[in-house]
Amino acid sequence: MTTSPFPEIPSCSWQRPIGLGWDKPYTVRYVSNIDDGPWHGMPLGGFGAGCIGRSSRGDFNLWHIDGGEHLFKSFPSCQFSVFESTGSSSKAYALSTEIPEDGTLQSWQWYPPSTTTQATGTYHALYPRSWFVYENVLQTQLTCEQFSPIWANNYQETSYPVAVFVWKAHNPTNAPITLSIMLTWENIVGWFTNALKSPDLQIRDDGSPVYEYQPRLGESKGNYNHIVENTEFFGCFLGRVPTGLPIQEGDGSWCIATPKNPRMEVFYHTHFNPVGSGADLWESFSTDGYLPNYLNATPADADTRLGAALAVRCTLQPGETLEIPFTLAWDFPVTEFAEGINYYRRYTDFFSRYGDNAFAITSRGLEQYQVWRAQIQNWQKPILDREDLPEWFKMALFNELYDLTSGGTLWSAASEIDPIGQFAVLECLDYRWYESLDVRLYGSFALLILFPELEKSVIRAFARAIPHSDDHLRVIGYYYTIGAETKKAIRKVAKATPHDLGAPNEWVWEKTNYTCYQDCNLWKDLSSDFVLQVYRDFLFTGSHDVQFLVDCWDAIVQTLDYLKTFDLDGDGIPENSGAPDQTFDDWLLNGVSAYCGGLWLAALESAIAIADILTNHRGTENTEKTDKLRSQKSIYQSWLQQSRPIYEQKLWNGQYYRLDSESGSDVVMADQLCGQFYTRLLGLPDIVPSNHAHSALQTVYEACFVKFYDGKFGAANGVLPDGSPENPKATHPLEVWTGINFGLAAFLVQMGMKNEAMQLTQAVVEQIYDNGLQFRTPEAITPVGTFRASTYLRPMAIWAIYMMFI
Repeated sequence: MTTSPFPEIPSCSWQRPIGLGWDKPYTVRYVSNIDDGPWHGMPLGGFGAGCIGRSSRGDFNLWHIDGGEHLFKSFPSCQFSVFESTGSSSKAYALSTEIPEDGTLQSWQWYPPSTTTQATGTYHALYPRSWFVYENVLQTQLTCEQFSPIWANNYQETSYPVAVFVWKAHNPTNAPITLSIMLTWENIVGWFTNALKSPDLQIRDDGSPVYEYQPRLGESKGNYNHIVENTEFFGCFLGRVPTGLPIQEGDGSWCIATPKNPRMEVFYHTHFNPVGSGADLWESFSTDGYLPNYLNATPADADTRLGAALAVRCTLQPGETLEIPFTLAWDFPVTEFAEGINYYRRYTDFFSRYGDNAFAITSRGLEQYQVWRAQIQNWQKPILDREDLPEWFKMALFNELYDLTSGGTLWSAASEIDPIGQFAVLECLDYRWYESLDVRLYGSFALLILFPELEKSVIRAFARAIPHSDDHLRVIGYYYTIGAETKKAIRKVAKATPHDLGAPNEWVWEKTNYTCYQDCNLWKDLSSDFVLQVYRDFLFTGSHDVQFLVDCWDAIVQTLDYLKTFDLDGDGIPENSGAPDQTFDDWLLNGVSAYCGGLWLAALESAIAIADILTNHRGTENTEKTDKLRSQKSIYQSWLQQSRPIYEQKLWNGQYYRLDSESGSDVVMADQLCGQFYTRLLGLPDIVPSNHAHSALQTVYEACFVKFYDGKFGAANGVLPDGSPENPKATHPLEVWTGINFGLAAFLVQMGMKNEAMQLTQAVVEQIYDNGLQFRTPEAITPVGTFRASTYLRPMAIWAIYMMFI
């Protein structure tokens, strides 16, 4: 309880009227891709702990409790409700504008949605905090702030499976108001694990490998609810009768809790029917804001589902403001990949691993929420206070971090080899494999800046994977999509850099190269991507963790040697094969390419710099190793000396760099100089003349952005100099890739074109946040209002733009 004013909501937060829909939201480009619709809100929950989402309608509808799996569905009984009495009249609402479609809870009164002429409130979001401000319905001025304890360089609380809801109520009238806030929650213990323990892998129409996820929704046998309390806090614990077996995925508990306070009355009900009429709660709550204090801990049978409810009632005197916190926590310690491959989650390093800690976690939240909120504010304040950054940019900068929570995120418990655990985020929900290296070349800037130790843990996982092989043959999906003869390839070639760290149905971090859309062993960017990220992470984490370079060096040598084997004509630069063999994996490149060739040159420069650091570090301690380093450096210097003029000779056309050396294409590729961007970022010598870089970048800006639909959507990946398509039926060249655009904008800032960078970035941000793509930012959008690959990793490249302003 407090007399402080309403929480100050940052002016740059994303805003949406509560319950107001979209006239023409973006829709999915391919019917096989996930399209949950626009009702996405900011996720709640710690990294790798599982998360939930509450939309601007007020419903809880996103459930990423099972690591790496996705469920988008409203459970109506998981809900906040409010009762208000002014003495002469009273009203009660469940605070969602979404009336259950299945006819359940028909006794409940649902909050009225906003219209285009009358708002019933506003939803605000600035990750990791969001707010509901209720207006024009109640006499009470009511706000709910919700967040989880996430802030930069925090490797403990950021992992917690907890959500804090801080209600602030102000009485602006001259008479007392009785107010009651109720949190109801269904006991969904046991629901979030795949009932298909060995799901069959299939190739869908877009060539991507998929498997069926079948959660155990509604399977509540053995679930029970009971009251938990101590001297400070009161809660409802939602558990399941133990089986006597070791804890498995899906085993655990939920808890809802609130503080005890003499000004507040707390009521409860531990056994209501969440799929009935709801009258067992609503009759008492809507009459006088109370619950019957019904206690029944009898476990559910096979045909029963259980809900628990907690209500807090108080009286607001005229002019008074009260704060009423609730916390929600869940404790599901185990993530299972393939059957029997189990990992404990990071938060279990701070709580036990028995799945019964939900009340302890909620209690921690109630004890610490004010400290947590202050930590978040202190982290964000220096950025929010910057007058040189526009409000829309600050909004997108923080909100794009949502993916670190809801991107199927994994964060394992600590081990001797990984002292803060292992970390991974999905490429996206449609391409459900982890930390795709070509994508994270752009999208990992957020992790690098904010959680550098997690960033290095990911790169170490790639370094460990590079020497390994996997001879299992797989069908390559790309040929399926173009109607060509089926081709197969082995999964992982030794010394090739893997594309990804695996998928949640197998063994993440151990079985890599899950994707089979292309044969990633043939890709010409992955090896370079790895080397660049190693050196980048070393530099931007203080340039002192030489052991990190030592851990990665052998892998660097192996993978650069492997990539060099694709230099078939001996000119020093590995050639693209005429198949889509790089991150634009629907786009054929042939011969020396601007994209992959530039990354190769930048990687060689990085490897040379790393060799110098390791040589200086070892000094004369080990002459044999020092001599090997010097010999390896000499090899890279000779490759670089040979290949740099070839790159210029084969690709420079006097205005920009050609797509490649053999296709004859005149297309202007937006990301043609990614390698040059990285060399400048890393303080290395330019790989192309500075005036050529400026000319190429200006051409990209004009052709791919300004002349492509008048700059409304962002920069297309590749068009002719007049902005028209080379092939109107092309896919990747004519898409606007959100993360590539942010990477391009960072390059523009780096080259002194700040105004152009911000115009480009704003166009993309507006498309995302004005058209129902918030908190599910896709890889690609098109000018006809479609998108592909939602909840994508690469858009966190917006933090690369911010890095240019630091």
